[in-house]
Formats: sequence, structure tokens, C-alpha cells
Amino acid sequence: MKTPPTRYTKSGDLNIAYQVVGDGPFDLVYVPGWISNIEMMWTEPSYARLLGRLASFSRVLLFDKRGTGLSDRVSNDHLPTLEQRMDDVRAVMDAAHSERAALFGHSEGCSMSVLFAATYPDRSIALALYGGFAKRFRSDDYPWAPTMDERLSLADEIERGWGDVDLNYYVPSRAGDDSVREWLSAYFRSGASPAAAAALLRMNSRNDIRAVLPAVRVPTLVMHASGDRDVKFEEGQYVAGHIAGARFLEIAGGDHIWYLSPKADEIVDAIEEFFTGVRPMPEPDRFLATVLFTDVVDGTARAAELGDRRWRDLVERHHSMVRRELSRHRGAEVDTAGDGFFATFDAPGRAVRCAMAIRNGVRELGLEIRAGVHTGECQVIAGKTGGIATIVGARVREQATPGEVLVTSTVRDLTSGAGIVFEDRGSRMLKGVPREWQLFAAS
Repeated sequence: MKTPPTRYTKSGDLNIAYQVVGDGPFDLVYVPGWISNIEMMWTEPSYARLLGRLASFSRVLLFDKRGTGLSDRVSNDHLPTLEQRMDDVRAVMDAAHSERAALFGHSEGCSMSVLFAATYPDRSIALALYGGFAKRFRSDDYPWAPTMDERLSLADEIERGWGDVDLNYYVPSRAGDDSVREWLSAYFRSGASPAAAAALLRMNSRNDIRAVLPAVRVPTLVMHASGDRDVKFEEGQYVAGHIAGARFLEIAGGDHIWYLSPKADEIVDAIEEFFTGVRPMPEPDRFLATVLFTDVVDGTARAAELGDRRWRDLVERHHSMVRRELSRHRGAEVDTAGDGFFATFDAPGRAVRCAMAIRNGVRELGLEIRAGVHTGECQVIAGKTGGIATIVGARVREQATPGEVLVTSTVRDLTSGAGIVFEDRGSRMLKGVPREWQLFAAS
């Protein structure tokens, strides 16, 4: 989905950044957690896809709360109250000409959503909350929260180590994924400075909405991960138990950050069903596709020979040419790393012809590539195309010689009669893949 334009509206004296996406039958305001950046949201494919899903059944209003992201910063010595930040929701709704809206709040955003729904029942349709809390300091009647000293100590620790997110704490299901850690760290850095992040954490630590919960009169769905380390499961149960008629949904796992969780689609399914009364048909997570992997032969040596600037210019010309051929052959770019590409096609013949066109095109740039093509069942993993078929395609590329487009027997069999010539390269064992594979060079 294309990133929507960022607009600004005034909330008091401050400028609040917001976006509008989708054109569904009702409005949905997404109230993010502690730190956000609405433009950075769209740079993580899984996050962008989930926002697109929300926009498939509603008109979604996204915004950065004052003091975060693209909205005006505030003094760390005069932080906004919960009520002032709630006003940001109203200002965004007014700017987007939204009379009434459902609200989806995450973590700290749950407090703002609850307060808004209780304060403006005439402008609230329903509430969906994930990972929310009623208060942030422990008390005798709320024993699950950290102590004041623990919370303040956490703020100091965050300021000292700002920009290095502990996935095991926030998203344990993705703890070993360095690319997710790097993106989330950059996302947080883009949302606030170290001192501001710590100050905002201290500020929201003082939020206490226990008295507000019984005043909510709109339909409410409370979702919480069973093993959440940041906000305990019992806190979600408390919130649901003190809102009349609230529905509580336990989400398996320990992910506090919903949009990076493998359960994210389950969460959006529940939101859609709750807000619309209709549960969506499950999206297919397996599909047949032809995968193409390419990389430049001896790229490191060429980079050393040309120098950084000339090599960068050459790689950019290479990328432009590859993308032109992908577009011409109806290929979808999935990923690129360095001088390599990963793309998918809905037909093997187009994939092979695209690979040969890329091979011929890069020769005009003084480069050689190697390419691997395979057709098989792919699956969607964390919003990205993956599965055994992609592993096979990448391993086939590794077997190719310079200038060679190497394909599996599956591709050859499916392109019979397409006018492509295949030369037998024999059976090969592919690293990490069961059994031998018969490979062919296409020309």
C-alpha cells in the first residue's frame, strides 16, 4: 500500500502530524503506544500490511501524539497531561472531518482511548485495546505493576541505552531477528530523543485511569498477550473487568508490541469482527509462485577496483535496470540486499525470460550476474514471502556460474513449449535442502 501523505493540525498551540488511509464505512483512530512515527510505520512491511488490513474495512486515522514522531516536541520539564494528549485525538478527528470513530489503542494509547471514549461518548463508536494497563505504579489493589523505584530505574536505563531495543522483553517471538531489532530501534529513535523518551516514560508512569474505566459505555474489546513482560496479563484482565460488558481476548505468547507479533493477523481479525460483526475469511498463507534470485558475480572485487563512489553509481544503474525488467515481466520485488535481488512471478516463463533479460542488460554495464529460478509453494512468514521454495531458489543461484540462469526441473517442465532452451547441468545437492535436484541452464 502506498504511504499516505502526512498532514498537520493544531491541538492547542502544537502541531499534530496525522495521516488518513482507506475509505471504509466508519472511521478508526489508531492510538499508538509510548513512541511512534507515522511515516516510519510504513517502512516495516509487516506493519504496513497490517495498517492496510485495518484500512480495508475502515477509514483509518493515524497520528503521532504531541512530543513524539513528526508532531511538535514538548519540554521535558513540562510534559503534557493525559487529558492534553487526549485532545490530540479530538483535533485529528476534527481535521479529518470525523464525527464519530472507533478507537484502537495500544499500550499507553489504551489510556488515551479509554479517556476519550468516556469523555466523548457521542464521538466514540467502540473501543479495541491491546496491551493496556490501568496504572503504572504498584499498589495494594493493583499488585502487578512495577514499583515506583523500578519504573524510574527503567527510565534511566532506557535513556542510557536508547536505540538498542531488547526484543526479548518487548517481542520475544522475534528475539533472534536482527533486522526487526534494527528497525524497531530506528523507529523508536525517530520517535523521540533519549531524554524525551525517558521523560515520556516517567510521565505515563503516573497515569491512573482506574476511576475512568466504569465510565466507558461503548462496546469494548480488551486483548492481552498471556506472557506479556511489560504489562502483565492480569492488568489486561483488570481493565476488562472494570468496563461494563467488555469482552476479553487472551492472545497466546508474550509479545507486547502487537504489530511485530506472529499473532498480529489474529488481533486484526478480532478487531474487524468486533467492529463490523463479520470475521474475515482467512488470508491464504501458502501460494504457488516462481522465485528468482540474482546477484552480481565478483561484486566485492569490482567495488574494490572502482572505489566506493563509482561502485555505488554502478549498483544504482544495475538496480534501475533490474527493476525495469521486473516491471516489464510482471515480477514483484520482494527484497534486495547489496547487489542481489529476490523477486516472485506468477508464471515460470516470465521469470526465466526476466532473468535472461537482466543477464543481457547487466553485460552492457560491464557486469555479470548469476541467477536461480524455482517454482514451488511459498508461504507468508511475518508478512514476507518465505518457505522452502525460496530456500531452493537461493541455493540454485549459488550453483550457477557467471552469466548462467540456472533453473530446477520443475521450472523446465512448466515452461515446456515456451521456446526456452534448457541444457542439463546434472543433479546437485543443495545446502540445507533435502534430496538431489536436477538443474538446467536456460538460454
